[in-house]
Amino acid sequence: MLFGLALAASIANLVVVIATKRHVPLIEFYVLEVIALAVVPCITYLNHYRARTSSSLILLFWPTYILALLIWARTVYLSNFTAFRVVLALRLAVAVFGLFAFVLECFGPEFTDEDHTEVYVKGHVESPLLTANIFSIWTFSWMSNLMKKGAKAYITEDDLPSLVPKDESVNLGDALRNAMKKHKSLAVSLFASYGGPYVFAGMLKLLQDCLAFLQPQLLRWLLAFISNYQSARLHGSESQQEAPSPLEGFAIAAIMFLASIAQTIFLHQYFQQCFECGMRVRAGLVAMIYQKSLILSNDGIGSASGDIVNLMSVDAMRLQDFCTYGLIAISGPFQITLAFVSLYDILGWPAFVGVAIMILSVPLNTLTARFLKKMQEKQMKNRDHRTRLMSELLANIRSIKLYAWENAFIRKILFVRNEQELKMLRKIGVVTSLNTALWTGIPLLVAFSSFAVAAFTSDTPLTSDRIFPAISLFMLLQFPLAMFSQVTSNIIEALVSINRLSAFFNADELQADARQIIKAKPRLEAGDEVLSITDGEFSWSKIAPSPTLEDINLAVRKGELVGVLGRVGAGKTSLCSAIIGEMQRREGEVKLHGCISYAPQNPWIMSATIRDNIVFSYEFDEVFYNLVLDACALRPDLALMPQGDMTEVGEKDQVIGPYGLLASKGRIVITNSISFLKYFDKILYLRRGVILEAGTYEDLTNNNESELFKLIKGHGSLGSSGVSTPFLASGSHSTPSSATAVDSSREVTVDNLDTLTEKLQRKRSFTKAVLVASPPTRTPASEGPSKEHMEQGRVKRDVYMQYVEAASKTGFLLFLIATVLAQIVSVAANNTLRAWGEHNREEGANQGVGKYLVGYGAFSLLSIILGAAAAIIIWVFCSIRSARQLHDSMLYAVMRAPMSFFELTPTGRILNLFSRDTYVVDQVLARVIQNVVRTLCVTAMIIFVIGYSFPLFLVAVPPLAWFYTRVMVYYLSTSRELKRLDAVSRSPIFAWFSESLNGLSTIRAFSQQEVFIANSDRRVDRNQICYLPSISVNRWLAVRLEFVGASIIFIAATLAIVALITSGVDAGLVGFVLSYALNTTSSLNWLVRSMSEVEQNIVSVERILHYVKLTPEAPAEIPGTVPEDWPSEGEVEFREYSTRYRPELDLVLKDISMTIKPKEKIGIVGRTGSGKSSLLLSLFRVIEPTSGTIHIDGVDITKVGLYDLRSAISIVPQSPDLFEGTIRENIDPTGASQDADIWVALEQTHLKHYVESLEGGLDAAVKEGGSSMSAGQRQLLCFARALLRKSKILVLDEATSAVDLETDRAIQGIIRGPQFADVTMFTIAHRLNTILESDRVLVLDAGKVLEFESPKNLLSNKESSFYSLASEAGLV
Repeated sequence: MLFGLALAASIANLVVVIATKRHVPLIEFYVLEVIALAVVPCITYLNHYRARTSSSLILLFWPTYILALLIWARTVYLSNFTAFRVVLALRLAVAVFGLFAFVLECFGPEFTDEDHTEVYVKGHVESPLLTANIFSIWTFSWMSNLMKKGAKAYITEDDLPSLVPKDESVNLGDALRNAMKKHKSLAVSLFASYGGPYVFAGMLKLLQDCLAFLQPQLLRWLLAFISNYQSARLHGSESQQEAPSPLEGFAIAAIMFLASIAQTIFLHQYFQQCFECGMRVRAGLVAMIYQKSLILSNDGIGSASGDIVNLMSVDAMRLQDFCTYGLIAISGPFQITLAFVSLYDILGWPAFVGVAIMILSVPLNTLTARFLKKMQEKQMKNRDHRTRLMSELLANIRSIKLYAWENAFIRKILFVRNEQELKMLRKIGVVTSLNTALWTGIPLLVAFSSFAVAAFTSDTPLTSDRIFPAISLFMLLQFPLAMFSQVTSNIIEALVSINRLSAFFNADELQADARQIIKAKPRLEAGDEVLSITDGEFSWSKIAPSPTLEDINLAVRKGELVGVLGRVGAGKTSLCSAIIGEMQRREGEVKLHGCISYAPQNPWIMSATIRDNIVFSYEFDEVFYNLVLDACALRPDLALMPQGDMTEVGEKDQVIGPYGLLASKGRIVITNSISFLKYFDKILYLRRGVILEAGTYEDLTNNNESELFKLIKGHGSLGSSGVSTPFLASGSHSTPSSATAVDSSREVTVDNLDTLTEKLQRKRSFTKAVLVASPPTRTPASEGPSKEHMEQGRVKRDVYMQYVEAASKTGFLLFLIATVLAQIVSVAANNTLRAWGEHNREEGANQGVGKYLVGYGAFSLLSIILGAAAAIIIWVFCSIRSARQLHDSMLYAVMRAPMSFFELTPTGRILNLFSRDTYVVDQVLARVIQNVVRTLCVTAMIIFVIGYSFPLFLVAVPPLAWFYTRVMVYYLSTSRELKRLDAVSRSPIFAWFSESLNGLSTIRAFSQQEVFIANSDRRVDRNQICYLPSISVNRWLAVRLEFVGASIIFIAATLAIVALITSGVDAGLVGFVLSYALNTTSSLNWLVRSMSEVEQNIVSVERILHYVKLTPEAPAEIPGTVPEDWPSEGEVEFREYSTRYRPELDLVLKDISMTIKPKEKIGIVGRTGSGKSSLLLSLFRVIEPTSGTIHIDGVDITKVGLYDLRSAISIVPQSPDLFEGTIRENIDPTGASQDADIWVALEQTHLKHYVESLEGGLDAAVKEGGSSMSAGQRQLLCFARALLRKSKILVLDEATSAVDLETDRAIQGIIRGPQFADVTMFTIAHRLNTILESDRVLVLDAGKVLEFESPKNLLSNKESSFYSLASEAGLV
């Protein structure tokens, strides 16, 4: 209706003009107006039915139309108002109708509740950007609702708007992957994927630059107007000069205001586009790094996981930072060009003296940049090395604590940190500081030289209307030149990161054709071939001189059970890896029908519930899930746990046995046990990577020459061979008359099998598992048993004080003094120029140049020197010191934390603090603090200059200060929480990444890459949801502050013109004040932003300090508590000992009382969860008693320092932990033993020949996690560690579980040999025959002592639980 009325009024207007034949400049304009108003309703109609936002064309049309109408109306009013009265009235009617239409259009198509779509899309709040109109986007008003909420309450993740679909990680990753297929260069691929908006941002920046350099010209125009007006008023009668119209002055002020507003819009749209582009680059890179890491080969993983985490956390972030400021590399030279064109207009050719200085400074900058690049590359290697060490330390923290090696590892990390990383950081700080000083000094040198040459060569005096616009230009010139060093540094860092990422993306991948996977028929029949390897030859590396496995021929059929035996290092695990596609296939072929399930030797558990770990991303089928729990004998384990299936699981043979759930599958079992060999359909015996024998159990045992026959013969009859501790029925000891454990066990087994068979008959074939749908992005990622710590509200003052104390109070004071003095001297330099201009105006010529030039030059030089001194103080003295103290304190605190902390906290979360947060403290925090202090001083100087020149301005300072303070508080309350949410949502990305790297073979074996990629994308999206508002909030603030600032300048200029018309004012004074006033807005804006940046980045210090204050375990050393040679005997006494892992959990050991005599050998047996490992951990005080205590040689161990205690006991843990380094460092990290002793230990553990065969012997390299050695070799190396310590107490926690029978037998011989005759020994049995020669056997059940007697006595009592176990194992 409104459009119809507006159109009717326009048509009437056209008819009136034609009918009355009024003289108008162009009748076509009236016709075009009618056409435009006829088109507008059509555009509006189409837009409302096809889009969710207001029409930008309509929203821009009406304000433009009304502005043009006002200008036309003024002209008509002044020239011929009477003749055009009707036309003017009709046009005003069009404007009024248009204004109403404009207001309605602002509300958009979704005006009513019915128009709105659902608020929740995919489980979270819809992005307001989808419905924001052009003004909302320009002013960032789409953020206002969030800001209001943030001012009233703490922002949570649920309050944040979601991403628009194009910014979701999966789409960004796909775009980059497609681009990388087309382009070889990573930089080109990134540009092709995300460069469109970046180019648009560049155009916006160039427009903003033009407007920025228009302001000094407008200032010059205004000063010329004031000068002419004053001159005409004072000398008008003499010179016949007509005074310019006051309207011209007001028009200049209005144009300055509009230019300032346009500049603000362009600038912050540019910033937003850059930040969004950076966000996309990071998300795309993270997605690609994750995807690449899932297909890396063994050669490709040569970059250890610590390095890959750095690619994600540091390199991707550096490219994100480059996107933010990279365009200044184009904008900077453009601004410099504009500055010199403008300066030439003001000063003439002397301005080009500055160009010469600029050209001369370029080679210097290139040299500095090259130097910085080399240092940055070296620094990245240092950081990678430290992160890798930290990653290893956290992965093996259990062993480190048990061996009391904390100090050795702290020394290794601190050497890299303090002697390499921080020394290089100090050099980088000095060079960066000098580089910054150089680029700050160049504009001053350019100004000095230009003024000097102009003064000596030009006849025109350098007066205020030339000096102050020139000063404004030099101030504008200072920004691109000051940023030049930072941008240069960013470009260098980005190039380094691009090269590192390119090398990673080009790293060797898994052999795509290593296996031929044949899609299974709809239903494979029993006996159908599921796996065949023909003439297979495999190696771990492409460049390996000889294959790891050769001449492998193997066929596995559906329903067949295949056993693989062999000595340590024979290639058993390698065969498994070849089947799942982890190795390089050199010869032959591998055919696989259907899919694979894989249970590796070292179980990989995700930070998720046990149910999630069992179901492993498939849809939950309760019936089958319960069958699996029964088949794996997990129910008794879960019953012991307070949270049910929120615990780790054990494995039982009921899964793979002849009647198990997998009976219909083809099964390959790597085993060192010979007890169940008769159940295998086929047996392979490997030696040195070759299948030595293959056949059925009967065929091989009937052949006297076969290796299997010799193996069985060497270990007695099949019945006497050792087996794993069998299932012990809980409650079998409840009454004296109860059935023996073996009977109970058999009954349970038979019952289970009967039940399973019955259920399986009811449902003969379970449908193939279906992958579960990906959860919504907002679903919090499982962060392990503990949630990450996050503060709320303002960062506490104490955090700032602790940072300052860590950095040095004296250093900070000196930095403040130097910065303040630098600004005071800078104002003195400009004031010298003002005095010089006044002098020249009075003299009418450039006379007395010397003293002014010398004064200006001296003040400028002093300002540069003080600025450089301030930068060096903050970077070299304060920043390095705080970085060192905070990192070292956090490292010590983490190393002194109890094991429960590491069990509850994902490794990725801790690594995030040691990589990302440490990087912030190292290189970001000092820069933002420097910015705040400098900007604060600049702002104070501006207020001082204006207040001193115009004292009335000081009246406006308190309300302005109040307003800015309120805005800052309003803004910071939201900004702070957003930054924290960003930081906290970033940790799960790294945690998931680290976790995935540890379980690569499992993920790939189960073909779960797509599921894990989707999970990674979801975590990235969750982080981006928190990140986008955290950058948009800065734009929201800046647009509002700059709008108010522009209004203040407009009012100031308007008042100056009013003062000029009424009483007169000096042009020089107005110029001096306005040249500073033009910088007020940007300075106040930068002040708020810089203070926000400090608060946002100080969050890293807050997070580090939280870790510094971690509750430590008991003291490492307590002087005078134990004799020097303690323990000398090895007597261990438990006195009513009870313990639990954490206060909220149940007891794991209950009232244990027993005495172990010196030199006694104790065997410990019991089912999973009975407390075997807990008993041993209590000896090391990894878990502390809740009641009772333990005495060793009469000394209460709770009174002994942990270092003294753990150093006195040796252990061979169940899981062998090795570190990147040499063989020597792995056996003796503390360096306390001689080489001869190490060789003896290696010989005793049958590793001497293997180590001698390695290049370098004891100095041979060990890869991260010991991946260059087999599992058995890793465990033997751990055995060598224990032998080397020669302790009086030795703990063996299933120490031979990964070695073959022959090696096990040899080790048992060593254990029972003379070197351990005087040692008290605790052995958790993996094979029962290993403890039959023990002095006594301890049988545990549910944390209580069930039996504790000699094996002879226990075996003679047929009612004993131990007899039951031995009987089942065929030992009696």
